[in-house]
Amino acid sequence: MAKDVKMVARQVLEALGGKENIYRMSHCATRLRVELHNDQKLDPEAFDTIPGVSGYFHQSGQHQVILGTGFVNKVYAELSNQGIAETQEDREDEKRETNRTKAQQLTKTFADIFIPVIPVLIATGLLMGLRGLLINGFGMELSNTILVLSQVLTDTAFTFIPVLVTWSAMKKFGGSPVIGIALGLMLVAPQLPDKWAVSFGEAEPLLLPFFGFDIPITGMQSSILPAVFMGWLAARIEKSARKYIPEVLDLILTPFVTLLFSLVLGLVMVGPLILGIENLITSGIMYFFELPFGLGGFIYGGAIQFLAITGMHHTIVPITVKMVAETGYDLINPIGTAAIAGQAGAAIAVILKVKNRIKRSNMFGSVIPAFLGITEPVMFAINLPKVKPFFFGCLGGAVGGGLASILGIAAAGTGSTMLPGLLLYIGDGFFQYILVILVSLATSFTVTFLAYKEKSTAQQPDLNYQVNHG
Repeated sequence: MAKDVKMVARQVLEALGGKENIYRMSHCATRLRVELHNDQKLDPEAFDTIPGVSGYFHQSGQHQVILGTGFVNKVYAELSNQGIAETQEDREDEKRETNRTKAQQLTKTFADIFIPVIPVLIATGLLMGLRGLLINGFGMELSNTILVLSQVLTDTAFTFIPVLVTWSAMKKFGGSPVIGIALGLMLVAPQLPDKWAVSFGEAEPLLLPFFGFDIPITGMQSSILPAVFMGWLAARIEKSARKYIPEVLDLILTPFVTLLFSLVLGLVMVGPLILGIENLITSGIMYFFELPFGLGGFIYGGAIQFLAITGMHHTIVPITVKMVAETGYDLINPIGTAAIAGQAGAAIAVILKVKNRIKRSNMFGSVIPAFLGITEPVMFAINLPKVKPFFFGCLGGAVGGGLASILGIAAAGTGSTMLPGLLLYIGDGFFQYILVILVSLATSFTVTFLAYKEKSTAQQPDLNYQVNHG
């Protein structure tokens, strides 16, 4: 039966304390994110009785109502039609930003930079999978022209990833995005020696004399952290330039000053240092996942959802993007999939024990996004509030993650997990990937079904209260 968008929007608005109580509203793939003027007017228990609402939780100052993929867009649009503003003044945003810890601020910064880029990377990964399906699945032989065109589709985004990152970073830090695009293009300019050609001894870096030292300069193809730094640096330089350059000359001089100093400081001086740090981090991550007996995968598969609770899982995105850009494979993808499958298996076991039909139906709506690679609804709406199922889900993720490491499977792309991620494994690790999902699901489902007992509402621990007020 179709959900009544207007009715759900009206009841959600009432539970939030009315239109006048909403300070700011936005949404992600599955959740309505709301900040309130007065949290005391909120009625969190009302969300349990609204058909179509899969759950509610409070995190980082936001009240998040889980509505599910697609449906959240309709409810958001209905609320927006009532004149509820999406954004407020920058001063208020800055004030709320200072209330976050340094780790939360860093995580939010990475999330704001990479979330706009991720859809392109997902599309590129699926295109890689589609090509693998045609060649390895159906045995097709592609002509040289078609093969080259497919490589344009699959390789361009990762080769020129600094362009996407500097654009997004400039936008995040308050600079002009078009300057970020130009700066990113300069980082991968064909006039510079290709970073990979220099690494393999096929080309020599440019040498810039500086106080008796020769500074090697190369392009920054596939680099992530230097591009983030360049976007931040350029935004700072642009803002400072606008303070001192007369308005009549602003159109000409501000972009000139911004690009000149950003490129010199970033590409020649600070950029190589950050690139070295990035390479050390990536090498350490690669070593961790290559630990014997699948130990790295076991630890990551069991622990990643703890990072997801705080949103810090977004800090993994730059690593996976760089990994695919440099090697063509993502070792983390199957392990992250195992973690999602673990939470899904635990939630299914919980649902089977719920006797209330309406509540069971709402809870089931939170499980479906997990099979599409979105874990937050099932985790926040079902497993985390009940505590034990969350840990049982982490156990399933750990077992599946360890198995993925032992099997040595990796995705030929990044971004897509669970069922959409199947395309990334066609021709190499397809059945092993399915095995990892099934093992994670079965482990968490079995343990949860045997060890978890559904309690009455009065006995349920109010985890949101404990987290935010304890």
